[in-house]
Amino acid sequence: MRIVVDLTRCQGYAQCVFLAPKVFELHGEEGLLYATAFPDDQAERVRQAAAACPVQAILVGEEVNPDGRR
Repeated sequence: MRIVVDLTRCQGYAQCVFLAPKVFELHGEEGLLYATAFPDDQAERVRQAAAACPVQAILVGEEVNPDGRR
C-alpha cells in the first residue's frame, strides 16, 4: 500500500504521528517525514491517521501515485 501527503496542505497538527508513529514522524516543529510505502500491519493505523487529518492532506491506497493523484 502507498501513501502520499500533500505537504502544501499539511499544517503540522501531527495527528498522523500520534496514530501511526511507525509511518509518520515530525522533524523539527513542523516538518513531516513519512514512509511512502508501509507494511500491511500498519494499514489500519494509516487509514485512521488519514481520516483524522484535519486538512485531509493524506492520500492512501494502492492506486496513489507519487505526485498525489489517484
